[in-house]
Amino acid sequence: MHAWPASEVPALPGTGRDLRIHDTATDGRVTLTPGPVARIYVCGITPYDATHMGHAATYNAFDLVQRVWLDTKRQVHYVQNVTDVDDPLLERAVRDGIDWTGLAERETALFREDMTALRMLPPKQYIGAVEAIPGIVPLVERLRDAGAAYDLDGDVYFSVESDPHFGEVSHYDAEVMRALSAERGGDPERPGKKNPLDPMLWMAAREGEPSWDGGSLGRGRPGWHIECVAIALDHLGMGFDVQGGGSDLVFPHHEMGASHAQALTGEHPFAKTYVHAGMVGLDGEKMSKSKGNLVFVSALRRQGADPAAIRLALLAHHYRADWEWTDQVLRDAEERLANWRAAVSRPDGLPADALLEEVREALADDLDSPAALAAVDRWAAAQQADGGADESAPGLVSRTVDALLGVAL
Repeated sequence: MHAWPASEVPALPGTGRDLRIHDTATDGRVTLTPGPVARIYVCGITPYDATHMGHAATYNAFDLVQRVWLDTKRQVHYVQNVTDVDDPLLERAVRDGIDWTGLAERETALFREDMTALRMLPPKQYIGAVEAIPGIVPLVERLRDAGAAYDLDGDVYFSVESDPHFGEVSHYDAEVMRALSAERGGDPERPGKKNPLDPMLWMAAREGEPSWDGGSLGRGRPGWHIECVAIALDHLGMGFDVQGGGSDLVFPHHEMGASHAQALTGEHPFAKTYVHAGMVGLDGEKMSKSKGNLVFVSALRRQGADPAAIRLALLAHHYRADWEWTDQVLRDAEERLANWRAAVSRPDGLPADALLEEVREALADDLDSPAALAAVDRWAAAQQADGGADESAPGLVSRTVDALLGVAL
């Protein structure tokens, strides 16, 4: 599966700062110090309805992580999956009377278009669950052979008790885990499981549903969590720098994925740092496909919204905050974009070296994009009021905003 084209990231003078970011697993701030190649895995979409503003906010957050790393002169190895076979996708295809593969391909293509328009840097590997199945089957077999998984009526489940580090990502208690498991694709009430929290690794073939050859597992399809583990281990290995996604993935997805990998390898941790973006709401509720309260990037673009303004609307909120989308959020972003473009359109301007360092410091401080925007606002306001004689300043501001914030002026 191919990703989307990369926009050029302008080179900036000097070197950026190491990123200090909130780690879910320790519930504290950590300084990321990757090697020459920083490794990041961000969980991708289930392509049955893409791309709403919650998606966009999440991928914007991890695009900023990449841009901060690039500014420190590191390379970035970014991997993202596409869950192109799963219950919600199959259910939507049945509801709409269309082939599930066609639905997945259509929505994945739309997602690529939206990511391109928003100037999100693409992953090096963009892997679908279906294409990952040949690598998933041996992992499930290894877990079963090691006693970390068991059969139940043809399905294969992972035993959470096989990982002594289970629970160290979320730190939720059993009651909360059980409730979230039921809410987010698990089956804690299924009789015969060793532990209600045990997640499915391999689902035996069901009538009328797609299935693949699973070798000794029989025909079926993979569970959600093992998909990401197989892809991450294959391309990044254990102990990569950042596992990212929305805050709704803390449990069960990232907790279970960590335990799968740790049980497979005997190593700990799966990822050095777990970073999660907040949820975007609409009309007082979290924006979600199940509720249908969605604002789509593609719809905004069709209505004439500048993708740069959409991106500024996302950047106006701290990545870890839960916030609500409104028409005013977009109007404010459009006004900011117009002010910035007017400010950099002058042939000369106020010196911008200090602004570059302000933006670098703001982003290094747990991706504080609102502070970065405020710094550019101050420069733009002063530029419009008084101006200056530095002929290089408007270009430096444009490159700063482009390279670090992903916004083309």
